[in-house]
Amino acid sequence: MTTFAPDSLALNRKLPLWYQVSQSLRASILGRSPEAPLRLPTEDALAAHYGVSVLTMRQALKELEEEGLISRHRRRGTFIEPHARRAAPVRLLGSVDAIVAQQSGMSTVVLEHGPVPVPTELSEYFPDLAEVAGFRRLRSDEATGEPTNHARNFVRPDVAARVDLADLERWPMTKVLRDAVGIRIGRITDTVEARLADPETARLLNVPLLSPILHYTGITHDASGRVLDVAQIHYRGDRFSFTVTLDAH
Repeated sequence: MTTFAPDSLALNRKLPLWYQVSQSLRASILGRSPEAPLRLPTEDALAAHYGVSVLTMRQALKELEEEGLISRHRRRGTFIEPHARRAAPVRLLGSVDAIVAQQSGMSTVVLEHGPVPVPTELSEYFPDLAEVAGFRRLRSDEATGEPTNHARNFVRPDVAARVDLADLERWPMTKVLRDAVGIRIGRITDTVEARLADPETARLLNVPLLSPILHYTGITHDASGRVLDVAQIHYRGDRFSFTVTLDAH
């Protein structure tokens, strides 16, 4: 039987391996094409694919099983749950794959795209530019159609010219820049804060005006430290929580 083929992963030895693997596999699952197989490779095959021990792989799969993304059946194997609810915590652990996973698994519509003046509050990130490419997207739960988050991205024009809108309807901007455009991402700086829904956000997310939302800002740098993209995402407060994991080692 044909099995699902997950993306590759460059491991960061300073972070928990099981977490990196679980987030990479989560992003692969949520970003899969509709015709992709639902059966996962065996634990041994997945461990070899990611270059980790079977014990580490087992811990990563347990995380995804608890989230409801996969189901494990003795003697039959491990399968992706096609209708699993995509309502995961917003987690920050310093891994690019964690950011990709955080933004994956939704039905995405590109609402607007084109050149826009650099917003005043973002001028420090684009000091050499008067304009950037703006993208505005609405993500919804694939199973229910319920809107879950509203995203704005401000991208350097030379980079945005290489972005395919079809990729943006399938993947988060981070994955498009890294895997489709081929840019080596150096780091992403994340900020999450509580805000109240303004009229536009309330309308798009179908929540009451001034209801609580999570406002995420992600600043993506390339390997040289240049800012490529500033993402501003409004998450529904009733669908997401905020979790930070600190590695004590």
